[in-house]
Amino acid sequence: MITEEIVIHSLAYGGDGVGKLADGRTVFVAGTCPGDTVLAGVKESKERFARAVVEELLEASPDRVTAPCQEACTGRCGGCPWAHVAYEQQLFWKRRAVADALIRVAKIDEAAVEELVAPCIPSKKQWHYRNKVEFQVGQDVAGRFSLGAHAAAGSFDPLASCHLAAKSMLKAPKALTGSLRYLQQGGELGIERVGLRVSARTGDVEVAVWTRTGRFPRAQAAKVLTDALPAKKPSIVRVLLKDDTKTKARKVTGVESLAGRGCWTEEIGGRVMRLTAPSFFQVNTPGAEELVRLVMEGLEPDGSDIALDLYSGAGTFTLPLAEASYDTVAVESAGSSVRDLRYNLEHNGLDAEVIGGDVGRELPELGYADVAVVDPPRSGLAPEALKALLDTRARRIAYVSCDPTTLARDLKAVLADGRYRIHSVQPVDLFPQTYHVETVCILDRN
Repeated sequence: MITEEIVIHSLAYGGDGVGKLADGRTVFVAGTCPGDTVLAGVKESKERFARAVVEELLEASPDRVTAPCQEACTGRCGGCPWAHVAYEQQLFWKRRAVADALIRVAKIDEAAVEELVAPCIPSKKQWHYRNKVEFQVGQDVAGRFSLGAHAAAGSFDPLASCHLAAKSMLKAPKALTGSLRYLQQGGELGIERVGLRVSARTGDVEVAVWTRTGRFPRAQAAKVLTDALPAKKPSIVRVLLKDDTKTKARKVTGVESLAGRGCWTEEIGGRVMRLTAPSFFQVNTPGAEELVRLVMEGLEPDGSDIALDLYSGAGTFTLPLAEASYDTVAVESAGSSVRDLRYNLEHNGLDAEVIGGDVGRELPELGYADVAVVDPPRSGLAPEALKALLDTRARRIAYVSCDPTTLARDLKAVLADGRYRIHSVQPVDLFPQTYHVETVCILDRN
């Protein structure tokens, strides 16, 4: 393996530090920080770039810090790829990732981008901020069942603790591993992953065991998992998965409640929302409230508006829109989220029309709207969904994105269409210690 001395000058969206090889090619080096000088071994060499691993840290950057988590410090766990980077620098490079995507993909002038993209709003907590943590399944060095995480290289690392989870659940990985090991003494149970949700506001705790269909010791699992957690009456559920021959992916076929209420609740913006195990909810609750604030301030619904919430999930934006608008329509394809949304509207005394279906198919039938919020998956908007969104002629649109590249791709199409202009672009950090960033982009109709 060829080794070179490399000076790291930036961070890439994806987590790696970026430098230059002696031949001028860009090189990506995991676990580095801008300002580091490292001796690195090239492990993958392409015509225009290379990937390398650190063999020795020759000079540490002044922005390099020591993380409280040993797994993050060593790089064995891939959950915190920026744990070694000072938080102010994390915020700087998250904003830079959004700005670079707008310049490179959307083809917006650099000077205009610098005016448009605001500084990244920080998270209220840098550690222990996640209300949900999911653990992968693998084996320890002795070949025993373990919960853990995968490193960037793909290797599995068993975890005894997690510093992203709520402090009360710091040692949950070790406790849950022991309980699930005990359950499997009678044979393999087809466990594929385990989710843990904890609310500091409602006190709710939920463990979701994702398994293949088949035998499962329900009563025994309920008891040992409940006993493993330092929580009163946690909800224990089993999410059943089956191979989908069409998509070649795992498909949720049902949810079994083993103990507790079979759901999890969280308070956001003064409202309590119910979530069932497969339903999506932002993992950083104060960060989600920041997103709601930005969307509502950007849309400025006046009480007489027709409002759309597209890819609505369980109602993070639907509930405040329903309270501030004359008529609200929410579109969501996931069945569990649709059911949770209908419950959350009724429980909070609000009214909205809920449509279960694909946004690209349903939106063209909805017609005119005054304001709209769209919060698509990481892949962004399909062309037909984007066209239908622009055809609503909404005076303002809030686009909430979890991926700068697909956001920039869609904004390029918006600007080419000519009916809307970009009013503001606001990055928000919901995921400290990682390269991920949420962005709220407000569009004005020309």
